[in-house]
Amino acid sequence: MSLGDEHGSSGGYGDTTGSTRTRLPDSDPYGGARRGGRSSSRSLVTVVGVVVLLIAAIAFANRGGGGDASSADGTGDKPAASATAPSGERPVASKSGGIPTGFAHSRQGAESAAANYASALGSDGMFNPSRRHQIVQTVADPSTVNSLQSGFDADYSADFLKKIGLKDNGSAPAGNTFVNRTLPAGTKVTSFSDSTATVEVWCSGLFGIAGNNSTNPVTSSWFTVTMKLKWSGGDWKVLGSSQKTGPTPVTGDNPVSGADEISKAVREFGGFTYAR
Repeated sequence: MSLGDEHGSSGGYGDTTGSTRTRLPDSDPYGGARRGGRSSSRSLVTVVGVVVLLIAAIAFANRGGGGDASSADGTGDKPAASATAPSGERPVASKSGGIPTGFAHSRQGAESAAANYASALGSDGMFNPSRRHQIVQTVADPSTVNSLQSGFDADYSADFLKKIGLKDNGSAPAGNTFVNRTLPAGTKVTSFSDSTATVEVWCSGLFGIAGNNSTNPVTSSWFTVTMKLKWSGGDWKVLGSSQKTGPTPVTGDNPVSGADEISKAVREFGGFTYAR
């Protein structure tokens, strides 16, 4: 499951009780779940609201600003308005098993590492035993790789996979598509030194099985993963992690997509290398 779902013994993903929570719907949302169109008056209000916000944004941008952006790189005590803007620096020079590696020995390098590791540890690959081992071996520090590996193996047991409707190898039944993605929205360094770093990664997650007969449809969630990293062997590696729910924005007014559309999107839209 994505990092936003409850984990137990894997070193801090979700709760520490070993329980796993799977959300089951009261009815199949893939059948007739699309909401009808809004009234023309609602559309007019929406358009007017967008125009007003656009005018306000343009006016604000034209004001210029004498604000001090010296802490935009994250080195100051308080972040400037542009602290969350992309740095433009190349995040990594290589990949190992499809996972970005070789991050810079800097605050931004630690942020990039945390974001990419959160994405990897919250991917559908974690449900396949061999792929899971490869991911953990790539991102974990040698001092914690064994404990993290055993924790994840316990979490993704055959009984758990069966409970959520997957085969022993982590694949979905024929005619269905398994979806598990963690999408970092931003990062924040809470502590940093030459040897260690603690980085919070704000994420959105997708989890479920897209299929006309699925009882575990694809849903979204928001959560924050805290990564504890160590500079080891010329790269940032994971010592441990924890997570909490949110911050969660208000759900938008988009109509729910059908199973076929979700499955097609998962096949056609690939992931990213995340950079700070």
